[in-house]
Amino acid sequence: MSKNLKAAIYETHGNPAEVLRVVEQPWPKPAPTEAVVKMAAAPVNPADLNAIEGKYPVRPALPATPGMEGAGIIVEVGSDVRSLEPGALVILPHGLGTWREACAVPAEKLVVVPGGIEPIQAAMLKVNPITAWRMLHDFVSLQPGDWVIQNAANSAAGRCAIQIARELGYKTVNIVRRAELVDELRAEGADVVLVDGESLRDNVAAATKGAAIRLALNAVGGDNALRIAKTLAAEATMVTYGAMSLEPICIPNGMLIFKNLRFTGFWVNKWYDGATAAQRAETFTPLFAMAQRGLLQTKVEKTYPLTEAKAAVTHAAQGKRGGKIVFRFDD
Repeated sequence: MSKNLKAAIYETHGNPAEVLRVVEQPWPKPAPTEAVVKMAAAPVNPADLNAIEGKYPVRPALPATPGMEGAGIIVEVGSDVRSLEPGALVILPHGLGTWREACAVPAEKLVVVPGGIEPIQAAMLKVNPITAWRMLHDFVSLQPGDWVIQNAANSAAGRCAIQIARELGYKTVNIVRRAELVDELRAEGADVVLVDGESLRDNVAAATKGAAIRLALNAVGGDNALRIAKTLAAEATMVTYGAMSLEPICIPNGMLIFKNLRFTGFWVNKWYDGATAAQRAETFTPLFAMAQRGLLQTKVEKTYPLTEAKAAVTHAAQGKRGGKIVFRFDD
């Protein structure tokens, strides 16, 4: 085993392509309750870029290694570890910094991935699929045939919501900004895909035949979120998990008084912090089953070696991508 490993670090906040660099660090040694994981893949998420820029709510001590998500292979376990064995594919916990070739992790925080799931897909199961699953379960009691509406439907989280809702029997109205995405999302299982505009409420009503929509997933904010709120039934809930427009949600008083709409939020980091190991396993189990059957797949536009970190983060920051940017740690 190499005595050193490569890791991406930033010592100051700023433009990721400017402040990120790759350094060598000692290969980790496991404490008695830890396992050493050799990384297989780690995606570049918007939150990772925000963290490097200093715009994310959680700020690790500097210098820091980015990366909120990733998967790898256990290569060594500490003397007290009985539940894990070398060779197992595992998902890494939050707050670790996955943009590195290897790391030592408390064994209890690792999630073992069952067979039949590629490491690159396992590396992306922790944030967007969990976010979509929890939002579809924790706020409104939905039944098969019920409708959900969401914006940013072509995002990684939006595509997960489409795939999971289809598996659960829910119907989705998916709002996008570009017409070329309509057929693509319908092919992934979306029931209705509409381009955003001033006539959105009428278009949604026509497409759903006036169905009552009780759950909205919002990752945009601003005027788009207001237009979606206008499509909702009385007593409905809008869950905000992103703010792509950087604009606040401005809701008319009448929507609160007469429709009694509920506006709340979801942050996957907070869910992880409060979830027990049993609750995490309960959420991962159906997602693993979907992934094994090919029903939950995250599109990848390009993979990069860690040595090309600056190019990777530059690519990830571009709009109109067709999939995720992922670091791949090949031998």
